Amino acid sequence: MAGNILGERFVVVSFGESHGRCVGVVVDGCPAGLGISEEEIQAELDKRKPGQSIVTTTRREEDKVEILSGVFEGRTTGAPICMLIWNRDVDSSPYRAILNTPRPGHADYVARVKYGGFNDWRGGGRFSGRITAGFVMAGAIAKKLLREKLGVEVLAFTREIGGVRMRDVSVEEIRSKRYGNEVRCPDEEAAEEMKRLIVKARGEGDSLGGVVECIALNMPIGLGEPVFSSLDADLARALFAIPAVKGVEFGAGFGATRMRGSEHNDPYTIRDGKVETITNNAGGILGGLSNGMPLVLRVAFKPASSIAKHQKTVNLEEMSETTIQVPGRHDPTVVPRAVPVVEAIVAIVLADHALRAGLIGCVV
Repeated sequence: MAGNILGERFVVVSFGESHGRCVGVVVDGCPAGLGISEEEIQAELDKRKPGQSIVTTTRREEDKVEILSGVFEGRTTGAPICMLIWNRDVDSSPYRAILNTPRPGHADYVARVKYGGFNDWRGGGRFSGRITAGFVMAGAIAKKLLREKLGVEVLAFTREIGGVRMRDVSVEEIRSKRYGNEVRCPDEEAAEEMKRLIVKARGEGDSLGGVVECIALNMPIGLGEPVFSSLDADLARALFAIPAVKGVEFGAGFGATRMRGSEHNDPYTIRDGKVETITNNAGGILGGLSNGMPLVLRVAFKPASSIAKHQKTVNLEEMSETTIQVPGRHDPTVVPRAVPVVEAIVAIVLADHALRAGLIGCVV
């Protein structure tokens, strides 16, 4: 399967480059009859668009979605849904100036070698975080499909930035407070400290990494196709398509390595006539299948690679060592804008598996 295609039944094809004419997505396999509008998709896109606050890039894009096919009179037709946004605020001149000096932490050098120099290098091209706008468009459709057909709700939020971790809060607080501040953290006290550290790092010409957590509520039992398409395997694969992701964990995650089996195992109980687990160290997945408990996963993001500090690199034309100070407009941390992207990716994978399991029909 080509590298720009995700899913088997809810199929997402990503296209576009950072400084090309547009970025977008084609969604194939969405059942006919789902009510969807550009306004609903725009509401999701607005959560990740650039230029909204001091903790994001100063690049200003309207990111106004256009649905080109697959939706008629407000409902999906069963045909492929093509959506795009146009790139307007583009300045590629800084990238031409550093064409032969690959930026540390970026894909510049490896892409140049792989594609023989024919890759679009402007703004990172195909390797830019801008392509995630397409993920959010597709995710908006997936989220509505999951919500209307299965009652599944997907919620992502910032768990950690620069070593500052939020306290545990209720689902109600996550739902109501996660977009109430610039860093998308439902713990207001932690959010203020995160913002302070981001502003400090930007002032020093540096950047910060962090963690986005995502939960999915009202999960059905049995989503997943072990062994190579188990639910956690497909989620991890898809989440690693987000630029800057360096780790994914479910439930207790790496913390499980410091637990005993008697601590990590989730004991069963009966609640309201349903089999549930008392704890959720498995994160809602057992043997690659959803177990009906909330899906819980966390995604680790590295510090943004484009920083103003001088760094060592090489001049590929002269084959000599040199230094570089990366020009352009960049995020001091990718974490806040990654929150809706993680949410979208999780929804896409869940929608695909729900269709594969026969829980959603070909007509809504």
